[in-house]
Amino acid sequence: MNLKFSVDGRELHVDISGDWVGVYPDMAALDDKIQKHKIKSIVISGAGVGAWDSALLVFLARVTRTGNAAGASCRLVRMPAGVARLMELVNRKSVAPNDNGGRLSFLERLGDMGVRGWNAVRRGLGFIGAAGASVGRWVRGRAVVRRVDWLFAFEDVGPRAILIVSLISFLIGLILAFVGAAQLKLFGAQVYVASLVAIASIRIMGAMMTGIIMAGRTGAAYAATIGTMQTNEELDALQTMGINRTDFLVLPRVVALVICMPILTLLADVMAVLGGAAVGVGMFHIPVMEYWNYTLMALDMQNFSVGIFHGIVYGAIIALCGCYYGMNCGRNANSVGVAATRAVVASIVWMVVATGIITFLFEVLGI
Repeated sequence: MNLKFSVDGRELHVDISGDWVGVYPDMAALDDKIQKHKIKSIVISGAGVGAWDSALLVFLARVTRTGNAAGASCRLVRMPAGVARLMELVNRKSVAPNDNGGRLSFLERLGDMGVRGWNAVRRGLGFIGAAGASVGRWVRGRAVVRRVDWLFAFEDVGPRAILIVSLISFLIGLILAFVGAAQLKLFGAQVYVASLVAIASIRIMGAMMTGIIMAGRTGAAYAATIGTMQTNEELDALQTMGINRTDFLVLPRVVALVICMPILTLLADVMAVLGGAAVGVGMFHIPVMEYWNYTLMALDMQNFSVGIFHGIVYGAIIALCGCYYGMNCGRNANSVGVAATRAVVASIVWMVVATGIITFLFEVLGI
């Protein structure tokens, strides 16, 4: 490590050479020359530098700050490759967003909301596009998915969800029948509770309740599982190994839920009808065959198809929301909980939005 100083008027030339590894020079001589000659410009030349590490960067940063404090500008010339870029990072200053104590004006807040909203939309559309491309590769037989992942995904959203879906749907049918029959009894028409439960359950309520159950059960699990992988840097490892993360993690979950949701919706419809029958037959003494006949009269393929279509849409929404928030999770334990919460909330909100859109379109089309 060698230092040579030369003064030309009010400009100080500093020539450094040798190896700068773990050695920090005395700055007293440099400070003395800057003060004595009232230096206004410092030129640091590193043409003779050999091996170097952070010691060189520390020295250059101290010279730059000392010169700036004395009102002198600093310039680096003939430095080793990479030094200039690193010094830019060292000298970069944190810029405060404003000068009024960190409070943003209305226009700044509005602009910030717009930028964050646009970024969220862009990320969401990009994720949906990647998931769609992954499904396309799967259809063509080019997706990178293991057989065990398919089996696990279908088992998780199929057999393991049957009990909770059946129980909740039965209770929902029971509640619908009890409330409806209590009012219809005032007009002596309690027998029509069978039609009420059948139409409400099969057209929308069966799919909606199944979607809400699966959003809380499966959507949150997707977000937590993938979010934990993000926290443990497993997603980075997959990318490093050249494995398509969307094919490996998102595809089996999306396909499994889209396929299983209509089946679970059908199960929910059956259990809701049974729940209504329990109330109608057991509490309001409607004959079993009469209840069954009124149920069949209310059923048609159109209502059945509408409910199944809702189930398919809800399955896609839940899977995409769960996987999206898992893939975009932070890298700490709290972020995993936040991702799971956001996945459930977003799934339910988008299911309600989708229901409104589908209902409007079906009304226009006369379905």
